Amino acid sequence: MKINPLLVLVLSVIAFSTIPASFSEGLTISQNSNNTSTATFDNGIWKTKVNKQIQITADIVNNQDKPQTFAYLVQIQNQDGVVVSLSWLTGSLDSDQTLSPAQSWMPTSPGIYTAQIFVWQGIDNPDALSPPLAMTIEAT
Repeated sequence: MKINPLLVLVLSVIAFSTIPASFSEGLTISQNSNNTSTATFDNGIWKTKVNKQIQITADIVNNQDKPQTFAYLVQIQNQDGVVVSLSWLTGSLDSDQTLSPAQSWMPTSPGIYTAQIFVWQGIDNPDALSPPLAMTIEAT
């Protein structure tokens, strides 16, 4: 898998108050200014309620000198590793442009879930533009 270090991906969950933490060089979790949810972050796990919709979003910054097309994918797995949701959107960023795409998801059963976020060249081209991110979500 080829990584393009010039595209920076910042993960946050809309409506969640986050604690900044570095995952790797150029990759951080940061607070989103639109926080309005009652979801909580406790010991590295996001906690929400069953049938409560959440938005999984990331700030994507194109630090290159050229436009960049991308696909933003969000995959949700249950505690058994079964994919329960897969969604994506595609777009293009001009040089120095920032975008905060979001995909909604609503847990329908209690449990522990893992949300994985990928930024690829395209849906049919899985060359990574940034390392993937993951977050744990507990639905009660």
